[in-house]
Amino acid sequence: MTETAILPNSTSELKTNFSVSCGRPWLVAEFGSSTRMVSWSLNRPGFATATKIAWLEVGNEELIHVDEPLSWFQRRLEAEGLGDAVGLITARNVARFEIATAVVEGVRADCLITLGLNNGETVGQRQDPTHHPLNAGTINILSSVSVPLTDGALLEMSSIATQARTTALVRFGYRRPFMNDIVTGTGTDCIVAAAPLSDAPIGYAGMHTAVGEAVGRSVLEATATAAKTWFEDWCTPSAAAYIREG
Repeated sequence: MTETAILPNSTSELKTNFSVSCGRPWLVAEFGSSTRMVSWSLNRPGFATATKIAWLEVGNEELIHVDEPLSWFQRRLEAEGLGDAVGLITARNVARFEIATAVVEGVRADCLITLGLNNGETVGQRQDPTHHPLNAGTINILSSVSVPLTDGALLEMSSIATQARTTALVRFGYRRPFMNDIVTGTGTDCIVAAAPLSDAPIGYAGMHTAVGEAVGRSVLEATATAAKTWFEDWCTPSAAAYIREG
């Protein structure tokens, strides 16, 4: 895979808290300085300080022979010079990423997302594993804000991003062919919440705050756009019956 996404000519033109580079199978978001993050990523779960988040696009031919995903993934990252990055894995074409930005009371929130729903689930109702093809989709999100946050506020921000992703999917209304209920996520989703380091971080990021509003808006928009793009790429006209009317 050698496809490269068409990006703006400069970081300033992109106007996000991070720069983005994409050359399949890699998608990389890079911050200008060390950034505090929290996620449940495969290689650096929990709180981490890093400058890069790296998506790796994989296919059936790679995954079927992988016995130890963590060590395999770490080797791939290190071979690419991304050993310290927070890493994400997807079968989605990483060149089909989406970015959305929201600014509220001077707080900037950016969302970078890749989205596939091939292994979609409805929360509280696991599907039979045979319904999930190995070439799985997933939803991987980087949600970043321009202001520093305490670790507690970063966790709160992650909850807002998760809520916004799920709300966008419910509004989208996609059901897999054998499912009665709307897909609310996939079994392999990951969200990375990120904020700059500072000696004076903000202690709250809930829905009553500018941070929470900006994060919610950006993730809602990015997820909605990415879901529409995925459906157009993957689904046949007959599959439109699985999008809720209204």
